[in-house]
Amino acid sequence: MKIKVGDQVIVTTGKDKGKSGKVLQVVPKKQSVVVEGISIVVKHRKPMMGRSGERVTIQKPISISKVAITNQAGEPDRVGYQLNKDGSKTRVLRKSGEKPNENTSTKSEAKKDNEPAKKTVAAKPKKAKSK
Repeated sequence: MKIKVGDQVIVTTGKDKGKSGKVLQVVPKKQSVVVEGISIVVKHRKPMMGRSGERVTIQKPISISKVAITNQAGEPDRVGYQLNKDGSKTRVLRKSGEKPNENTSTKSEAKKDNEPAKKTVAAKPKKAKSK
């Protein structure tokens, strides 16, 4: 995929059209990305086992075809590759010819920032079998 974690992108279609944000997660199998502040939905959780019901806001992934990487001017751009003399590839923006901002954080740091707080639920006690 040509869009990586940490890239600055702009949404081209949908309810969040025109908004921009940083890519937090890339899902290659579904060809989608999670973008900071984009596609936020409210999930209603039912009350269960003494826990009260709640409304939780979640960031849903959006299709990679609905976003475009932005250049230094803030305009949408396309990504191409340039072969170096040693045989490695470098990402290059098509319109401006400049290199996109490489992500400064590692994958583990991005996951830590994106992880929601996990709630622990006590397991039910098992019933003793009677003979």
